[in-house]
Amino acid sequence: MARLLGVDIPGGKKIGISLRYIYGLGPSNSLAILEKAGVDPNIRTEKLTDEQLGKIIGVIQQEGYVLEGDLRREIGLNLKRLIGIKCYRGSRHVKGLPVRGQRTQTNARTRKGPRKTVGVVRSKDAKAGKV
Repeated sequence: MARLLGVDIPGGKKIGISLRYIYGLGPSNSLAILEKAGVDPNIRTEKLTDEQLGKIIGVIQQEGYVLEGDLRREIGLNLKRLIGIKCYRGSRHVKGLPVRGQRTQTNARTRKGPRKTVGVVRSKDAKAGKV
């Protein structure tokens, strides 16, 4: 298992796929990094040499990608700003509802969580027929 920029990436997978384990690197970015570093994306991570790993790290730092902790911090600050100025998007984040205009009457279970059944709570007297 190789370690790049403080992240353990799986050794049995191709390096083009393994780079995606770094927060902030997706499919297109990882392939672009490997192309600039001159590394074949089909090589398994465990078979990379130290020189190739150094090239990959060098390209990531040269290109100025915002990754891992810095990216998470930046996203968190953006959300805090939206909440702080009390805009519509910020209020939706606070309420845990969809932010980008999706319908919520029938869908949005990912944001809203599992259904909460709302029912009638009867008193003991009502069940016995005493009113």
